[in-house]
Amino acid sequence: MGQPFAALPTPGARPFIVEVKRGTQVESRHPVVATIVDAAGKTVAAWGDPQGMYFPRSSNKAIQALPLIESGAADAFSLSQKELAMSGASHGGEEEHTRTVGAWLARIGRSADDLECGAHWPYHEETARNIARRQEAPTSLNNNCSGKHAGMVSVATHLGEDIRGYVKPDHPVQRRVTAAIEDVCGIKIDPATFAVDGCSMPTMAIPLHNLAWGFARFVTGVGLAAERAKAAQRIAAAVAAEPFYVAGTGRFCTVVMQAGKGRFIAKTGAEGVYTAASAELGLGIALKVLDGTARAAQTALGGLLEHLKLLDETGREQVRPLVEQPLNNWRGINVGSIGLAPPAF
Repeated sequence: MGQPFAALPTPGARPFIVEVKRGTQVESRHPVVATIVDAAGKTVAAWGDPQGMYFPRSSNKAIQALPLIESGAADAFSLSQKELAMSGASHGGEEEHTRTVGAWLARIGRSADDLECGAHWPYHEETARNIARRQEAPTSLNNNCSGKHAGMVSVATHLGEDIRGYVKPDHPVQRRVTAAIEDVCGIKIDPATFAVDGCSMPTMAIPLHNLAWGFARFVTGVGLAAERAKAAQRIAAAVAAEPFYVAGTGRFCTVVMQAGKGRFIAKTGAEGVYTAASAELGLGIALKVLDGTARAAQTALGGLLEHLKLLDETGREQVRPLVEQPLNNWRGINVGSIGLAPPAF
């Protein structure tokens, strides 16, 4: 019978720790700031300073997708749940991902050339190798953010706006996105905190508390206008129903949401950020690994989900290899592990 993951430290002023062991010796420690907030804005638990300002990066893509519903574009273009899930995705660039985004763009009279996210090799290694074997180069469809960008292009197309420069902060599409983030997360964003994300879209630093609160409101609708709450519910339902399209084969977002059986949504962001939210519990989660280590972020989120009992025994076993991660060398020999440090830390 599976045992729970290692217990989290008691909430308090200090971050909790994800540690890397080589043999039995601790080799590295990754401090994690995290908070759990209810839809009324009350802090349920926090480790470290939840008022610290951090870039959400891709962890708030579901909120960024709200204008896709609210503008009427999603209905005008008959977007499926898979496509709605991809509007909030950081996908692996697998063939099903690129095929879905490509067909979506073609249906609205656009193409990969209209995306301003740039191209990179797929995160999914087999897909990347197949592209190389064909002596081809990746396109913007392989970019992990291509679904989000397709959503932005859809909004501009539906409203008759120039799609050029849709990634710029002053473009009407981005002004709607920023307004949605401010409303849902309950904060007025200081223009001085704006920066440029990896996919060329704006990202802005906000307190971790507000990020978690925003996702609690996003999945419950508490405090949101009726139409916005309905749009958020629709996006959350698509993400929960189609987790493969949010990330992909073997990726933690996909695996953990499949294991959760619809009880929560979860989304990674670059530099060690993760968000999650449960309508059932009325709670939002946000965390930041202070040194930006991605492998520590999924271990940290696994611990928080265990803390909230959002994974049953079967679910824990499904995600355990990605939470209590084995550290193997190039010969496949286990040489250590990655997991939560004991509460004493």
